Amino acid sequence: MSGNEEERPERPSEVDGTAHLFSALGKMLKVLRRNAGLSQTELAEITHCSEDLISAIERGVRTPQPDFLIRADPAVRAGGVLAAAVDDVREARARTRHPDWFRSFAKAEGEAVALHYYAVQAVPGILQTPAYAESVFRHRRPLYDEVTIEKRLADRLARRVIFEKWPAPTMSFVVEESVLRRPLGGREAFREQLCLIAEAARMRTVHFQIIPTDREEHPALEGAFTLLTPKGRREVAYIESYRHARLITDPEEVRMYTERYGVIRAQALTPYESLDAIEKMPGEL
Repeated sequence: MSGNEEERPERPSEVDGTAHLFSALGKMLKVLRRNAGLSQTELAEITHCSEDLISAIERGVRTPQPDFLIRADPAVRAGGVLAAAVDDVREARARTRHPDWFRSFAKAEGEAVALHYYAVQAVPGILQTPAYAESVFRHRRPLYDEVTIEKRLADRLARRVIFEKWPAPTMSFVVEESVLRRPLGGREAFREQLCLIAEAARMRTVHFQIIPTDREEHPALEGAFTLLTPKGRREVAYIESYRHARLITDPEEVRMYTERYGVIRAQALTPYESLDAIEKMPGEL
């Protein structure tokens, strides 16, 4: 799944009042910074971040990292006020890490006991390296600003924690061969991406398959989708296209995607054949 994103810089969610928390912290930081006689550039240097980030936090359009609040507190002579908000910010960030339209899927993905991804345009987001993911975000249109790219990248890479879970969810990927022939991010970066895919494909909890481009039949030309089974619940499907995301729970509609995925897997190379193909690809670039 490519993980399409919103076109404007994301505001923190209004859910549970978290937007008000971040807005208040931003205004407080701005007053404290000015009272301390610091410019945004100077505070950025002290806290080891960008001036754009300081501006975004003060305007309430970027959620501050807890580490930033700890570094900023003495710099703006806050007397522990900013540091005292760290626990609340951690809890709020956990709820607002993803855009509102994506959050229902992100939550389901993190709790799932089974995950099945079919990709047609790009490497599934959960398998992307930093360089590959940055290229996806940096070259989309309309363009993202640097702050949004940074946040989208951090959010996407955070999803990889699912590979460290135990008991691990059952995971499978079916990817079109054309995706693995498109060197997004440059050839060197794409070699790294292929190596990461091969590493995942060797995991005993993961099945990775490639659909060769020369297949004469195809049951899913409508686009990518994901099937996931939340713990204790029925399987659901997820689709997205140009900011329009949909989590499908209707049993009959989900059954359609499940049947489609089964046919796709049958037409793909086996996991062993796919791994062999992936391991040869870096040398072909």
